[in-house]
Amino acid sequence: MRKILVLVSLIPMVSFSQKKEILQYFISKDSLVGVKNEKGKIIVPAQFKIFSIIENGELVKEETIYFDGFKKDEDKENNAWGYVYDRKGNFLYRPFLYDNGADYFEEGVRRFVKNGKVGFADRNGKTVIEPIHDFVSPFNFGYAAFCDGCDWEKTNDEHKAIVGGTWGVMNNRGEAVQPAVKQSEKDVELNGELYPYPFQYNEKEKEILQFFEKQNKELSDIYYVNHYNTLAENDKKLFFEIVERPKENFPYFQVNTYDTGKINSGSSRFNFLVSEDGKNFYAQDYEVEKLPFEKWLKKEMKEAEKFQKEHPDHPNKLKK
Repeated sequence: MRKILVLVSLIPMVSFSQKKEILQYFISKDSLVGVKNEKGKIIVPAQFKIFSIIENGELVKEETIYFDGFKKDEDKENNAWGYVYDRKGNFLYRPFLYDNGADYFEEGVRRFVKNGKVGFADRNGKTVIEPIHDFVSPFNFGYAAFCDGCDWEKTNDEHKAIVGGTWGVMNNRGEAVQPAVKQSEKDVELNGELYPYPFQYNEKEKEILQFFEKQNKELSDIYYVNHYNTLAENDKKLFFEIVERPKENFPYFQVNTYDTGKINSGSSRFNFLVSEDGKNFYAQDYEVEKLPFEKWLKKEMKEAEKFQKEHPDHPNKLKK
C-alpha cells in the first residue's frame, strides 16, 4: 500500500512538470504562414495570409495558435477574423472581428463566431458559452448584452452600431438574467435597468479582494488623477472583482478594477494577477507581462505625481 501511495503522490508533480512542446511559425515560399515544431514536423500547414508582423521561426507563446488573417480559398464568415488552433493543430474557432482584428479577452473570455452566431472561448480555446445569439457584447462586471434578429446599421461610417432585434442580458454562464426585483446597493446598472450583483466568493477569495480594498484610497487617487471632470470623494471609489480563476496554463486569479459606474476602463493597467496560493500580487504592466504589485504601485504613484506637477490646475488632486 505504501508503494501505491508514493506513486500516486508523484502523479501531479509529473503532470505539472511537463513542458509545452516548442512551436514556431514558418513562412512558405509563397508567403503563407503555418506552424511546425522544433523537429520540423508540420503542426498547421502554411495556408494563411497574415496581416500582423511575424518572423520566420518566431515562437508560438500562447496556449493556442492564432493566425491573424485569412485562409487561402476560405469560405467567408461574417463578423469573423483570423483562426485559432490548439497546439496539436486542431481547429478551434474563428474570433469575432473587433477593432480591425481578433476580439480582445475580457474577464477571461473572448467572442468567436460560428455559423453567424456569437459564443465565448477561454484562453485555452475551450468553448465556455455556446454560439446561439446574433450578437453579444464583451463582458463587463459579470454581464454581457445579447440580441437576436439584430444587425449592423446600414451606414458608411467607420464605427457602426448594432440595431434592431430583441435584446437581453446574460451572466458568465450564458444564462439570460432578468432585472433585479429587490434592489440592492451592489446592483449593477445596464441600459437603465438594475441587475443583481453577479459575483460570489469563498473565504480565500475574499481575503484576496481585501488586499486591494485596504489600498482603495491610494489606488483611487492614482486612477482618477488625470480625469478632467471634478469628482466628489464618493465618486472616486474603485471596485475590485475576481473575473478569472486558476486553470490549466493559467495559475492565477485575475482581479479587474471598476469605477463607480461599475465600468472597467478596458485597459490592463489596473488589472491584477494573484498567485494560486493567494500570497503573491502582480499588476499587468504595459512594458512587462506582470510586475510585483509594490513595485508597480511606486511606479504609478511617481507617474501620478509627475502628472499633477505638470497639470497644477487639474481638479482631482492626490491626497497627501
